Amino acid sequence: MRIEEITDLAPWTALIADVNGDPAFADPNHPGQEEMTNKLRKSMEQQDEKILGIYRDDEPAGLFVLLVSEEDRNIEAGVCLTRSAEACEALAAYLQGKYPGFQVDFVFNPGNQPLKEMLTGKGATFEPEQQYMELTGETVPADTEGIELLTDAYYEQYCALHNKDMFWTGEKTAADPDFFRIFIAVENGQVAGYLDVTWPKEENYIFDILVAEDSRCRGWGRKLLARAIEMNRPAGMALDVNVDNEPARHLYEKMGFTRVEGKNKITATVQMAINN
Repeated sequence: MRIEEITDLAPWTALIADVNGDPAFADPNHPGQEEMTNKLRKSMEQQDEKILGIYRDDEPAGLFVLLVSEEDRNIEAGVCLTRSAEACEALAAYLQGKYPGFQVDFVFNPGNQPLKEMLTGKGATFEPEQQYMELTGETVPADTEGIELLTDAYYEQYCALHNKDMFWTGEKTAADPDFFRIFIAVENGQVAGYLDVTWPKEENYIFDILVAEDSRCRGWGRKLLARAIEMNRPAGMALDVNVDNEPARHLYEKMGFTRVEGKNKITATVQMAINN
């Protein structure tokens, strides 16, 4: 197997069409030929992204997009187009050789068994499968009293409450106001919950929503969603939810979100060993 960084998509058109046209292997974030091609072209323009092509006997076997953060020693493998177990193993060997000690987060189609088997063999941890949902319907009216945009006064509380088991921690999210809006729920002067959402795009994505354990069952999740949707209009909005989280899915459906078939995903994290 041979690996090289791709600067010309022409030789890869057939593989992109074949793999990304198969529901079991299509990229969940960029389904379809045109959407994927646009994504790859944009990736070529980014200094911190690279497109790796893997060949078997000079024939395209796999195409992967890596977002590399040297500072954080983290890599996001956000596009994984392959049917080949050999290509998956070749990618793993490349990552181990070039990025020892890095954490690599893969986001991929749940049907991609070759990739899943490679990651399992490397000791990866897997998040539950997630259902993709888009805001398509009318939102049930909700009182949004107590919902505010994050300010310096609540920064420390927000960061302390924030989910730590993710790349976009509270500190990183708050440090990027040109990419994120942060809504907080304030109860008796304390941060009871938060919602992180991208902006200002044509369709914005909810990265994280969390309500403190002692503040649950008081409607804060609905309030956070209602305020985020209200300020997001007229843009679109989307999110992912664990397929087995029925209460959360029910809430999102009540707030106007609809399940989109063919865009479910799995996230897996693998740690590259440090070479001796």
